Amino acid sequence: MPSVTASLETLSALHPKLIDLSLDRIETLLERRGRPQDRLPPVIHIAGTNGKGSTQALLRAMLEAAGHTVHAYTSPHLVRFNERIRLGHPSGGRIVDDEMLVRAIERVRAINNGDEITYFEITTAIALDLFATNAADYCLMEVGLGGRFDATNVIDQPLASVITPVSHDHPEFLGSDLAGIAAEKAGILKRGSVGVIAPQNEHAMAMIAVEAQAAGAKLFRHGEDWTVWSEHGRLIYQDEAGLLDLPLPRLVGNHQVINAGTAIATLRASGVHMSAEAMESGLTSARWPARLQNVSTGSLVGKLPEGAEIWLDGGHNQSAGVALAETMSDLEERNPRPLVLITGLMTTKDPAGFFAPFAGLARHALTIPVPDTEAGYSPDDLAIAAMSVDLPAQPIESFEEACAELVRHSAGQPPPRVLICGSLYLAGAVLGANDMTPT
Repeated sequence: MPSVTASLETLSALHPKLIDLSLDRIETLLERRGRPQDRLPPVIHIAGTNGKGSTQALLRAMLEAAGHTVHAYTSPHLVRFNERIRLGHPSGGRIVDDEMLVRAIERVRAINNGDEITYFEITTAIALDLFATNAADYCLMEVGLGGRFDATNVIDQPLASVITPVSHDHPEFLGSDLAGIAAEKAGILKRGSVGVIAPQNEHAMAMIAVEAQAAGAKLFRHGEDWTVWSEHGRLIYQDEAGLLDLPLPRLVGNHQVINAGTAIATLRASGVHMSAEAMESGLTSARWPARLQNVSTGSLVGKLPEGAEIWLDGGHNQSAGVALAETMSDLEERNPRPLVLITGLMTTKDPAGFFAPFAGLARHALTIPVPDTEAGYSPDDLAIAAMSVDLPAQPIESFEEACAELVRHSAGQPPPRVLICGSLYLAGAVLGANDMTPT
């Protein structure tokens, strides 16, 4: 049997473009496979710019705490492709194993018979095939890019469609108009299904409402139908069914309060019975690697200054920069330390927009290339972008050299707070090198 890597490599040559938004190719393939998307357990479909993965992780943790089995699909992966497909299991979801994944790849590849199809489309078809042939109570599907023409948007009747906060990202595919981006995200809304809407810019919310009316979808909106906030170290959620007083999520950052509220609103709006005890257990046990992950073990600790506090995050757009800076500011108030960024960014992102929230907060940024890709900014270009928004920066040629430079400059100084950020690909490389492959 071929390896997962070898099997996946055969899929990369089936289309000249990595991304070519369309539903025609995947619908044709799924028709040949007997429409596995129609044989799934109840589906919760999640779109948005920021918070999709965290919202999915919180939903999964709460559903599993309530005794349900849950399939989950997400992208991209951090260390290995298998992370994208999690199969429901009575003892908790499990990342698909190599043997089962290779069999599904070969099965779907044979059915496709060499026809043109993008990598994301055919791998989404593989996930759907696995979900349809393995039993579970619920299925969580995260949109890859956009919504309307994303390969995951083949579910005719989801239990719920969720739209997390919408902001600017992927302008080469979605444009730069926020209302237009929101319209594409809202393309997942379906007649007869509830649309759960997280906090939005007013223009984005207005466009989502227009798209919902056209689709015949009922909305359950933050600020109108539900709200959430933190108070005295607790998470307070309220809708017309009542008020919940719950622990804050294990996931770090004020933005996770919104993601947790969105997950709770999704369960309530979908009619999923959930005890307060299950919600509490899910909120306090949810894990989502490389999203403000505190790294305290592994070889990375020895590469950075002794006593350094290390945080890893894959956020990569302006909104993610704001959320990260807010969390770092909160940490600074509680435990002051000099903040240093080690940052790599892909060329599809806005580096100045990402760096701007850190001006006056971070001591400086060490800018590096994203490992194993030529699609990232050069360290020099990133440093120029950082300095353009008054964040001191120094270009470094590799992550390892950045760690060594930080050790040299921290000699005799208080241990720093180090935030490694800017790209999921960078975060994945760090996790892999630190032997922290997600499970």
